[in-house]
Amino acid sequence: MNYGVEFKNITKRYGMDTHAPLVIKGVDFEIEKGSLTTILGPSGCGKTTVLRMIAGLEMPTGGQIIMDGKDVTTLGPADRNVSMMFQSYALFPHMNVVENVMYGLKMSGVDKSEAMRRAVDTLGNVGLVGYDERLPSELSGGQQQRVALARALVLEPGVLLFDEPLSNLDARLRRDMREEIRSLQQRLHLTVAYVTHDQSEALAVSDQIIVMNEGLIAQRGTPQDMYERPGSEFVAGFMGEAMLFPGVADAAGQVQLGPLSITSRQAVGAGAVKVAVRPEAWHIHRDGTGLAAQLRKLAYLGSFFEYTFETALGPIFVVSPDLTDVLSVGADVGLTLADHGVSVVQAV
Repeated sequence: MNYGVEFKNITKRYGMDTHAPLVIKGVDFEIEKGSLTTILGPSGCGKTTVLRMIAGLEMPTGGQIIMDGKDVTTLGPADRNVSMMFQSYALFPHMNVVENVMYGLKMSGVDKSEAMRRAVDTLGNVGLVGYDERLPSELSGGQQQRVALARALVLEPGVLLFDEPLSNLDARLRRDMREEIRSLQQRLHLTVAYVTHDQSEALAVSDQIIVMNEGLIAQRGTPQDMYERPGSEFVAGFMGEAMLFPGVADAAGQVQLGPLSITSRQAVGAGAVKVAVRPEAWHIHRDGTGLAAQLRKLAYLGSFFEYTFETALGPIFVVSPDLTDVLSVGADVGLTLADHGVSVVQAV
């Protein structure tokens, strides 16, 4: 099968010293054509280095990079059919919108009238009809983002790369733009590699999520897999705000978490385990059913409350959508677990 992008045992170290530590330590993955893969992880995990190696801006120390069946490991950016959209939009301030979008085509030798036609069509694709003559300084942040997106799309790349594309936008605009990017990607069947540190962004736009940690792939899978079936303590803690609690599993897969008993959906061996619990997975009981808890802190966030309880398992953070029965600090309640938002990982 020809993938849009394939990494085969890719390693990377900076500098000529063969004893220098590897920043990428043997990474393998595939991005299917017409799909969007997000590379996610904390600062310094190697995600941007991976993206730059797809773009040809960095060369791997070892391994192979295949694009559409072609070995591009040693090729520079100009010889790869890729476009990259950076965090800073890097629009030319002295050029109007259509000139900015045409620029790459003109540099590639495309006839001016053809470049203009393609630029205008692409601006229509990103919802900027009638903005041709405006300067970047006359546009909002979201409109500048769309111009930068059009400039990348107009080159009709085999692979489109995004490096933290929404981090400069406010929360409302960020949601609009991620929906726009996902919609365009699906409509135009684009092959996209997308780097972010924002888990909710990754969950919203991806077909596949790759979580990286310290130069290695910690886990990859669908958004639902990554959220509901994390394979390690790191992934469980990183995907959403899961809290980890020590538990004990028996041979039948029953896990004891203090006074609570849960059935593991993953195969785990008998013995010590960690239970990852999302804040939304806790049910609160006024009658004290379940794990005894006392409310220590609360915060009102409009559509939900955030509660912090003191329990025998330590502090527990809970998100509650119940806006009618509001607890007071000091309230004694019980906590039980829902079926969703709870996963068991082997302790390490």
